[in-house]
Amino acid sequence: MLFGKKIKELREKQGLLQRQLAAVLEIDTPMFSKIERGDRKAKREQVICLAQQLKVDEKELLTIWLADKVIDVLDNENDISHDAIAIVKDNINI
Repeated sequence: MLFGKKIKELREKQGLLQRQLAAVLEIDTPMFSKIERGDRKAKREQVICLAQQLKVDEKELLTIWLADKVIDVLDNENDISHDAIAIVKDNINI
């Protein structure tokens, strides 16, 4: 839900309507509303487009979007999530 919260904050700060951003993404307003509420996940291309429209750093918005994906996967794995993250840190190619 981090991503949805962030784009809602940015949208409201800039005085934009959901339907305006939905039109840019070529989706309907209810679909955009679901993305903002965290009920539906944005596609990577949509995140990049939103970063451009909201005039924010693309990397920052992609990072929040990716963090949301990780949280979704680990959400109900409390007993092993920290171990899984440690393994990922050791094995990711950065």
